[in-house]
Amino acid sequence: MSDSPAPAPASPSTSAPDAPPRRRSDATKAAILDAARERFAADGYERATIRAIARDAGIDPSMVMRYYGNKEGLFAAASEFDLRMPDVGELAELGALPGRHVGAVLVEHFLDRWEGDEVLTALLRVGVTNAAGAERIQAIFREQLGPVAAGVSPDPAEAPMRAALVASQILGMAMARYVLRLPPAVEMTRQEVIDWLAPTVQRYLTAERP
Repeated sequence: MSDSPAPAPASPSTSAPDAPPRRRSDATKAAILDAARERFAADGYERATIRAIARDAGIDPSMVMRYYGNKEGLFAAASEFDLRMPDVGELAELGALPGRHVGAVLVEHFLDRWEGDEVLTALLRVGVTNAAGAERIQAIFREQLGPVAAGVSPDPAEAPMRAALVASQILGMAMARYVLRLPPAVEMTRQEVIDWLAPTVQRYLTAERP
């Protein structure tokens, strides 16, 4: 009586291995934050819900609560934004060079930030309709633009006021160009925006007080 044939060895699986847990967690958090920014921008803070954000992200609402606790925690995480301000010392140095001024450097930098991603635009939309969004924008500009103003202002004590004046120009153009999309503002070239705004920003930062 012949022996039974040995079973054929199992063929190796061709499916890709599962992503490591940390990578899956990071991807889930990124999806939640993207969905949250869109939903907060579209609905405002009060009307946006954890359930709607989870649906947009394609996950269970419990996952949002697991990572961020509640809507306040989620909004705080979604509205974290680094303006990546140039080094204060570098700005002062550039301002002393012929043809290069702090105002032009700053306006060009902000154009890069607005056009580099949609997070700041989404935050601006929330900020004009919601107190929590407005407070977040205030904190971002106070904490990140304030030190730049202090570094180049004739009187560091005036830095908060000067930073607010700069923000009025930067945020005003951002609202007109990227949120309301007023045709004349949208149609301006980057260089035209710099040429128009830079002298005013420069004056706000470095001119003597009127």
